[in-house]
Amino acid sequence: MSGKKYDNKGRLLRQGERQREDGRYEYRYIDVAGKTRSIYSWRLVDTDKAPFGRSSPVSLREMEKQARRDVEDGVKSYTAVRTTLNDFYESYMETKGRLKSSTRENYKYLYKKYVRDELGNRKIGAIKNSDIKKFYAHLIDEHGFAPNSMEIIHTILHPVFKQAVLDGYIRTNPKDEVMRDIKSSYDWQKKKRHALTKEQQSAFISFIAASKVYKHWLPLFTVLLGTGGRIGEIVGLRWQDCDFDKGIININHSLIYRKSENGTCCFQVTTPKTKAGVRQIPMLSEVRNALREEQLYQMRTGFNDTKIDGFSGFIFRNRYGDCLSPHCVNRAIERISRDYNAAETKLAEQEKRVAVLLPHFSAHHLRHTFCTRFCENETNLKIIQEIMGHADITTTMDVNNEATADEKARSFANLEGKIKIS
Repeated sequence: MSGKKYDNKGRLLRQGERQREDGRYEYRYIDVAGKTRSIYSWRLVDTDKAPFGRSSPVSLREMEKQARRDVEDGVKSYTAVRTTLNDFYESYMETKGRLKSSTRENYKYLYKKYVRDELGNRKIGAIKNSDIKKFYAHLIDEHGFAPNSMEIIHTILHPVFKQAVLDGYIRTNPKDEVMRDIKSSYDWQKKKRHALTKEQQSAFISFIAASKVYKHWLPLFTVLLGTGGRIGEIVGLRWQDCDFDKGIININHSLIYRKSENGTCCFQVTTPKTKAGVRQIPMLSEVRNALREEQLYQMRTGFNDTKIDGFSGFIFRNRYGDCLSPHCVNRAIERISRDYNAAETKLAEQEKRVAVLLPHFSAHHLRHTFCTRFCENETNLKIIQEIMGHADITTTMDVNNEATADEKARSFANLEGKIKIS
């Protein structure tokens, strides 16, 4: 009978268990790293009541089961329940040496602003699926996060938890299925961008060309609508990227304007995220003429002498001679659309016709518009994919399907009354 231990209620304690002088139970075991660990509870079994003023949600025997299971499965749960999400995030980011600097800065800024103080101080081993849902709901309800913003936060956090699973600190990723549940709860659906119609596109460009106020924007919007380039690619376009002899525009970088980790905004040059982003776009004659006109204009007024991350010779500039930001271009679109719609509404009333109004749209819609026009005139999806720089051809197919649907509708409209079917 020697060597056996009992608690103060006369119950036989198992190997590794003991009751301390203060009445609390302790269980000692060897973790997966070979270190001796101790876990504690005021209750030995689930039916016990904790002493007055003491709290132990989980009994020692239940904690033992989890500890033994973790040891058998190689899970470092002891470390996980004592290490914060912030610590795991910092460790994870150190492994992402090949992450683009602009992406890294964006991740750090968003993590610091929204995650570090709200969820980051929690122990990663104690964060549950329901905790992530509450955090996401908080970002949506309190900070007004939209679907795209939530996707970025999810993209930042999901691999951190995934790495913790792979390294054996936690058993499952608490973020699994969270985004699907959030999208379902808030009835989120990704907004579908629609291209400008041919009539709207023509009205937009014609208004700019005839306007004394906005005519200086014509070269930029001609290039956007004539290449399908992303806004960052076009505002970052340099004269040396344009081969006028061969009629080729080389796309190999983007110009972005975003907040850094310290909260200040600055321009950065970034390379494409995928190999598909590096490409050559043939010059349409309208694009060539627009670029030549801009070149001649700047020969008289001065070229953009801004230098960013070792890049210089940028084509497009603002009124101060500096580079254009995407936000600046989108604000110009808003002003142009506003003034055009006001003028068109008045003219349509005078001419007693339906006004051709411009919808609310951004620079990215101009890329989508080019792709739609391209799909209307080109059947080879691979060529369209390469010109657009789509890494996934399903993106190209989605635009093509929309363009084809419009063409089918117009085709059937022309069939009305021409086929005897009744």
